[in-house]
Amino acid sequence: MPANLPPQYFEAEKRLRAAREPEEKVAALEEMLAIMPHHKGTDRLRAVLTQKIAKFSQEAERKYATARRAGFYITREGAGQVMLVGPANTGKSQLLAAVTDAIPEIAEYPFTTKTPIPGMMKFEDIQIQLVDTPPIGFKEVRVLLSNVLRSADVIGIVIDLSLEPTGQVEAALQGLREARIEPLTDGGTQVTPGSYPRKMLILGNKNDLAGSNENWERLRSQYARLFPMVSISAREGRSLEDFKRAIYQALNIIRVYTKTPGSKADLTDPMVLEKGSTLEEAAEALHKDFYQNLKYAVVWGSGKYDGQRVSKGHVLQDGDIVEFHI
Repeated sequence: MPANLPPQYFEAEKRLRAAREPEEKVAALEEMLAIMPHHKGTDRLRAVLTQKIAKFSQEAERKYATARRAGFYITREGAGQVMLVGPANTGKSQLLAAVTDAIPEIAEYPFTTKTPIPGMMKFEDIQIQLVDTPPIGFKEVRVLLSNVLRSADVIGIVIDLSLEPTGQVEAALQGLREARIEPLTDGGTQVTPGSYPRKMLILGNKNDLAGSNENWERLRSQYARLFPMVSISAREGRSLEDFKRAIYQALNIIRVYTKTPGSKADLTDPMVLEKGSTLEEAAEALHKDFYQNLKYAVVWGSGKYDGQRVSKGHVLQDGDIVEFHI
């Protein structure tokens, strides 16, 4: 009996042939299996695909086990995960030390960071995870580092403003492209199929050194339309609050505070939601009972007036206070 496979199956098969990483192969195979019709003509093919899924799943597990042993497995924490990347000696480790409690090795010679180092950065009333990574071009760890970078919400490209800036940015972007990570820009730039689009920003460090102002202006003229940009000095502590706010904005999140009827709002522990989230989505994130039994809510902040009763489809804004009624 012929298999009679639909066109979508062959599209998934193309993705399988183009896949390099075992987890990507598993995803393509599972899609092929889901698309495939159920009848006797596909039984043998179904068995073959199932065997391949088992094989590549084992490969993926071995790869992640190696990554964990090598220190390349970072547990996500906080309101978002931001990877700091860039050439050697741009000051990524010093930046991490300046805004978090992490204690990375800091030295003038290159490649002092050999494994990713996480730290938690406080921004107002939330914590954001920053991760210092080995320099772009550190070939010995490129494969393991690729998987770490793909888990990021945002990638911060750190460059040394005392040196020629454009080449540093291009080297970082090239290294990311080799890991199949491409910029996700506000203009909605087309990305390569099979790549991992990520929001990026450029962090010009060492703005206290000679020549940094001129290099910053050159950098702005070339990249300001594509990326958010911040000029800082991690060593001198310059503009670090601007850096924190830029990171928060790049994460595309909002903070929403809750209150119970008759009580004051809890302004110490906000819910962190994706920007554009509705009241209904906030209720679902809070607890399934609120989502299932929500009658209405009262909002202070984004309503036409404070204490406005709003519908489930109301889009929340950063800093809103919500009182749920179930």
